[in-house]
Amino acid sequence: MAGVRSKSADEAARERARRIAAMSPAQRVALAERLGEEGIASYMATQGVDRATAIARIKATRRLGRRPSRCADR
Repeated sequence: MAGVRSKSADEAARERARRIAAMSPAQRVALAERLGEEGIASYMATQGVDRATAIARIKATRRLGRRPSRCADR
């Protein structure tokens, strides 16, 4: 059943949105940076690779299935 969510999941989402809305722009940027760093660190640990390799692999997966942009050929 796609799209079915529990009441607790909905409440958690509302609470997360409320906390983020209460943050200043600088706090939101700091949160995004921290989460990005945590994600890279997690990838490095689970895949057993260095930072540069982790970043390269993450970037490569973002491009999968996308049609290349004409400006990328320039």
